[in-house]
Amino acid sequence: MEEGSTTATATTVLRVAAISGSLRRGSANTGLIRAAAEICRESIPGLQIDHVDISDLPLLNTDLEVDGGFPPAVEAFREKVRGADCFLFASPEYNYSISGPLKNALDWGSRPPNCWADRAAAILSASGGSGGNRSQYHIRQVGVFLDIHFINKPEVFTKAHQPPKKFDDDGNLIDPETKEQLMKMLLSLQAFALRLQGKPANSQQGN
Repeated sequence: MEEGSTTATATTVLRVAAISGSLRRGSANTGLIRAAAEICRESIPGLQIDHVDISDLPLLNTDLEVDGGFPPAVEAFREKVRGADCFLFASPEYNYSISGPLKNALDWGSRPPNCWADRAAAILSASGGSGGNRSQYHIRQVGVFLDIHFINKPEVFTKAHQPPKKFDDDGNLIDPETKEQLMKMLLSLQAFALRLQGKPANSQQGN
């Protein structure tokens, strides 16, 4: 390439705040986030997955808000949400609905000013027989009020306890078919997030 050439096209890098609704050490949902990060590093240079830990967030209590400020753990969390271009939620299904930790995180981020608004998001779930589909639809309902724009397809409902084996004993994703579904979801999230930002889709992806 000659000096000063402009033929190379820069890739827009989107930062994805990824949040697992399970706090368990060997969580399959956290494993989905790790797998997403690995896929992005290897095959989607335009996406950067940042796992946002929510385990230190206190239960929402507005008495903890003093003079318009939040507890340090909440403020640190809100700062990470504000700094993201889009979101990836991975949640188990608890009693037909959203896990408590994830709902708590969504609520803390919604405290004025709402940190979630007007950005793209996608949802993953690993759970029992349903694969977590009911929890996903409840997250979408919450997202309507929070002004989060979810991709519609593909939907990834991982039946974590049914064969073939999806995860190893540490919660790492080992199933090739699920990895392929995850890749398609991440590409869809990338395209939608770029469209919302008014930017052209990245012309090349890694192989």
